[in-house]
Amino acid sequence: MKTSKKINLVLLLIAAFAAGLFAQNAPIDFEAGGYGADWTWAVFENQTNPPLEIIDNPDASGVNTSATAAKFTALQAGQPWAGCESLHGTDIGLFNLDTSNCVIKIMVYKPIASDVGIKLVKPDSWSMGEIKISNTLINQWEELTFDFTAQITDGYDQIVIFPDFDLAGRTQDNICYFDNISFHPQGGAPEGPTVAAPTPTQLEADVISLFSNAYTNVTVDTWSADWDMADVADVQVEGNDSKLYTNLNYAGIEFTSQTIDASSMTHFNLDVWTPDVTSGSSVFKVKLVDFGADGAYDGGDDSEHELTFDENTMETEAWISLDIPLSQFSGLTETGHLAQLIISGDPNTVYVDNVYFYNSNADADDAFGSITSPFILGSNYPNPFNPTTTISFSLETSADVTLSVYDVKGRLVDTLIKGTLSPNSYNQVWNAENAASGIYFYKLEVNGQEIDTKRMVLVK
Repeated sequence: MKTSKKINLVLLLIAAFAAGLFAQNAPIDFEAGGYGADWTWAVFENQTNPPLEIIDNPDASGVNTSATAAKFTALQAGQPWAGCESLHGTDIGLFNLDTSNCVIKIMVYKPIASDVGIKLVKPDSWSMGEIKISNTLINQWEELTFDFTAQITDGYDQIVIFPDFDLAGRTQDNICYFDNISFHPQGGAPEGPTVAAPTPTQLEADVISLFSNAYTNVTVDTWSADWDMADVADVQVEGNDSKLYTNLNYAGIEFTSQTIDASSMTHFNLDVWTPDVTSGSSVFKVKLVDFGADGAYDGGDDSEHELTFDENTMETEAWISLDIPLSQFSGLTETGHLAQLIISGDPNTVYVDNVYFYNSNADADDAFGSITSPFILGSNYPNPFNPTTTISFSLETSADVTLSVYDVKGRLVDTLIKGTLSPNSYNQVWNAENAASGIYFYKLEVNGQEIDTKRMVLVK
């Protein structure tokens, strides 16, 4: 009997070792402490074969907020099938492809639309060949999905990436970025974000936070009231706390025991991510409810207002920051006794993070001390947006005004206003229909002096 137990123990250890051996090192995220950044990537068929570089993310917004990514320079003189490959055996490791890992996803950021190829190779260099899928977005991150079900077999130990597989030939050198290569079960990846929501940048002194790892949070009585129709769970995304709502019809978030005085705040922020379709008639709604001075529901002095966000703001499988001026909640007659936040709509699965109020004017007030500037640049709304957004600013005296839009490289994209304006509050619409998705900055100059510059995100 003792001999039998020893044999069984040995068999179990062998099985455990084999299970660990036949599992790919993934996700390949090119982050410090992750996989990919320190691998031995070899570039091939690319004329002088400039090496693969691991650099800062060229656009850490939208679908990909990771810190670093891989940069591949596809030379015009290189072959259409120029690419890069991991080192046999030691990088991705020896692994079997089966129904648990045969769907591969990769994020790409490219200046052109062309095929992206992925190939899996065995130690003896045998392969079933690459699978190719073209990106559709230009100069913005896009996630592509490759189904390797037809290539299920044992013993792969190398992955090959073709970032710009254009058989027609290149007309220029193309700098292509790729990131977050992940393996998923047959039938698609599990629903859920692979990267955490963007980290807020407002100073904590200017914030009242309900839920965010970045701040100290106030008391919230419940994230799913007894009267709502939703299920909520606490989850983590890349180690960051998030709320996951499923079966969402409407969810009541209540802070009635200690209502919130947001009368000194200017904005409300809510980061959301959904795997559900956000086009067509799908909408996401946000309602704030103030119980009034008596602090009681339906006490005669309640007020509330609900905002609706459609496909022009929402996006599938991407973190969207709903950065909302409180003035947009026009039916909310006061914000000194806020007691409820209600989210609802067609997305039935929603991840939520960074729920907070903030004062956008606090930093400017701190910078000028007790001096109040006669010129104020407000936040644009909506933000993110597609394709239009409204920029607000105000003048207390007549002045020569220039309102301009710049890209992340500091290049002038559009001049919205240039001329003399009278004292007033202004709302200027920017139509970005012909602009590419990405981060932009809008700058207000008055009498030749820069007053303020703020950031906005175009998501198409």
